[in-house]
Amino acid sequence: MSVFSQPFPLAQQKAAPPPPPSYGPDLAVRLICPECRDPNPQISEEFGSGDLVCKTCGLVLGDRIVDTRSEWRTFANDEGDDPSRVGAASDPLMEGMEQLDTVISFRDGGNGLSRELQRAQSRGQGSRQERNLMVAFRDISSWCDQFSLPKTISDIAKQLFKRAEQEKVLRGKPMDAVIAACIFIACRQAHVPRTFREICNLTHVSKKVLGQCYKALEQAFNLTPGASAAHPSLAPSTGPESLVIRYCNHLDLSPRLQSICSDIIIAARELGIGDGRSPVSIAGGAIYFTCLLMGHPKTLRDIGAVAGVSEGTIKLVYRLYYAEREKLVKEEWRKAGKVDLARLEDY
Repeated sequence: MSVFSQPFPLAQQKAAPPPPPSYGPDLAVRLICPECRDPNPQISEEFGSGDLVCKTCGLVLGDRIVDTRSEWRTFANDEGDDPSRVGAASDPLMEGMEQLDTVISFRDGGNGLSRELQRAQSRGQGSRQERNLMVAFRDISSWCDQFSLPKTISDIAKQLFKRAEQEKVLRGKPMDAVIAACIFIACRQAHVPRTFREICNLTHVSKKVLGQCYKALEQAFNLTPGASAAHPSLAPSTGPESLVIRYCNHLDLSPRLQSICSDIIIAARELGIGDGRSPVSIAGGAIYFTCLLMGHPKTLRDIGAVAGVSEGTIKLVYRLYYAEREKLVKEEWRKAGKVDLARLEDY
């Protein structure tokens, strides 16, 4: 099955009726020369004369056959036909749309004919829906490049936007908000989550409108954070431990500190510490707690700038962790000398 076949099915979508039976040629039928009746026929296609000839007896079995080889001569050093063709490979996302472009030169001698031709071409080039789709795909690629996101996320966002346009899920919503919601969902499905604030800063879309578009897409396509289009309900929700790795990389912290910080977050969740707090706040407070615990102090300002939260919010989560420090810090860490509770500060 193709990766792009039936992406993002609608929630509680009715089963489609079975396709009608398709009829094809009977592959058991063999073409045998009626003159020599050789059970192992040797039939040759003579493209030069356009004939289908039996090599055994020389009888012409057909004429005016179509030459399927390359339509030009090649002077390449390698033997065989030249595989090159005009144009790029077809894009599955643009299925059903015209993928060839016509470019009109600006050189018209100053008589304005080139501009008129360009206007006429833009008016007759595809429907309004196709033009909007092309503009949205270009914006998605541009924003993903600015965010240093891989092409996989860009393709998922384009798939989701195309499905939303086909099903008219977000009719009346601004295109920028729909694109931002598609990128946000694509990041979560590819297990590289980004926060609402990061997406809003990138696309300049308000958090309220982005949340409305996200909720509408989530309900329409029955999406689960981190799920794939084929299995939308198998992946767990995104937690603060998934944000810790990226934040620690920005702060130039060691992988060992990242591992201990993630274990502390998981232990705090099991004890119900910090319930109701946003993942960004918990990640920032846990990083600050772990840095002091392991003797790699980072200022509140540095952590707040990376996580996008205020210093007071980080302190609040830190106080919750500090109050339960005996339960969060494992005894094996203390015996191995990795951590020291005496380094923690009481705010």
